[in-house]
Formats: sequence, C-alpha cells, structure tokens
Amino acid sequence: MLLLTYIEELEKELVRLKEYYLTHERPENKRDPEFFAFVKENTEPVFETVDQWYGEALNFVKDRDVHVHPQQIESTEENIKLLLLHSYYVDVKRKRYMELHQSVMYVFDLLKNDMDNL
Repeated sequence: MLLLTYIEELEKELVRLKEYYLTHERPENKRDPEFFAFVKENTEPVFETVDQWYGEALNFVKDRDVHVHPQQIESTEENIKLLLLHSYYVDVKRKRYMELHQSVMYVFDLLKNDMDNL
C-alpha cells in the first residue's frame, strides 16, 4: 500500500531529523541565505512526501472504521512540517520537539495498526 511506503519513508526521515536536532546548535543567523538554501534543499523533498502522505492518509481514514480521525491527520501533517523546520533552526525547547516527534510517531503507529487490521 502506498500509504505504508510514505509512513516508512517519513519515519526514517524523522529519525534523521531528530538526530540532526540533537547534535546541532541553533544557527547564528537564521536569515543567512546560505543556511536558508541548505534548509530548503534538504526539506523540499520531505515536504513533497508529507503532502503525498497527507492525501493518502486522509483517503484512508475517511468513511472507514479506523482509530485515526481526519483531524488527527491534519494535526499530524502540521506537526511533521513543524518538526522539519525546528530540526534545522533548533528554535524550540527539547521537550516540545520530543512531544511533537512522539505525537507524529504515535499517529503513524495507529495508521499502521489500522492497515494491518483491514
């Protein structure tokens, strides 16, 4: 299933981003054009995957007896995009970052369980 492929791809990416967040300092100048280009180059493909995941996930949860609701998909999409940017800009506290990360992974697990049970 395409949705599972997107989930697995995003899980790998989120693990990589978490590692980046934990091992890098806040950039000296967030408005540095080189840093912006670096972030854009690294996040653009992931943003595209998130958009594809979002469409597939919404279609999966609509009109089905599953444990994830459309609102959770919307919140998770937003949280993934926040994680993408927070990972590079290191502009939130560690606790908040970990909460966002855990929330996204939880919804991914729920979706995978629902796919297994269909």
